[in-house]
Amino acid sequence: MRTLLRSAAVTLAAAGLVLGFGLPAAAASSVNYVALGDSYSSGVGAGSYISSSGSCDRSTKAYSALWATAHAPASYTSVACSGATTSTVNSSQLSALTASTTLVSITIGGNDAGFSNIMSTCVLQGTSACVAAVQSAENFANSTLPGRLDTTYDNIRSHAPNARVVVLAYPVFYLLNQPLCVGLSETSRAKIDEGINLVDNVIKTRATAHGFVFADVRSIFVGHQLCSGGTKWLHALNFASLDVSYHPTADGQAGGYLPVFTSAAG
Repeated sequence: MRTLLRSAAVTLAAAGLVLGFGLPAAAASSVNYVALGDSYSSGVGAGSYISSSGSCDRSTKAYSALWATAHAPASYTSVACSGATTSTVNSSQLSALTASTTLVSITIGGNDAGFSNIMSTCVLQGTSACVAAVQSAENFANSTLPGRLDTTYDNIRSHAPNARVVVLAYPVFYLLNQPLCVGLSETSRAKIDEGINLVDNVIKTRATAHGFVFADVRSIFVGHQLCSGGTKWLHALNFASLDVSYHPTADGQAGGYLPVFTSAAG
């Protein structure tokens, strides 16, 4: 009888393990995540803005918030802000980082290169002015942006010495050679795409040099760009709400940025 009882007890114990009874609670996440950057990280264009974020327009549908909801890190803070430049990251966002921060994400550099002014010029002043504006930005990206990125990346590393840092790209706006696409000229669209690719490649080079992970969203946005036939992941020019123009939609954050960041976050 003792043998039978002992055998039954062992069997029940094994069953309890299979069913999950008596197992220790899952270890709490050790990830402390901070999202830095500009409007592409704050979620401008995705809607559902957090009122307390004010003009920074941080959205609950931004890729960082979606990732945090899915992965339940030990802590999550977003200080990303619409209009941010490398200078404003340095002056107002780095205080969110500490030695215990283990994961950082950032998009930055587009506003340094004058993204908003370029798009306004292209929309309002025509092809020649657009091409000139983008060329000026390309010259800046080659000569000045690398040093600004280096300073910001150095500052991130000094404030978060133990973090995995993921630097995300900007999507290319237009699918080219689409005859039914209205609005800007093909020349303007091609020059804008050229400028975005150049800025992304500068960012990639500097991020990699600092040992950061470069997360490239350009490929995943193909087929979802402006002028494409697929579901648009970018807002077209919107005179009623200029701030959201050329920014990712909620689908662009969830379908484009989120999977790329998830893969890069490790």
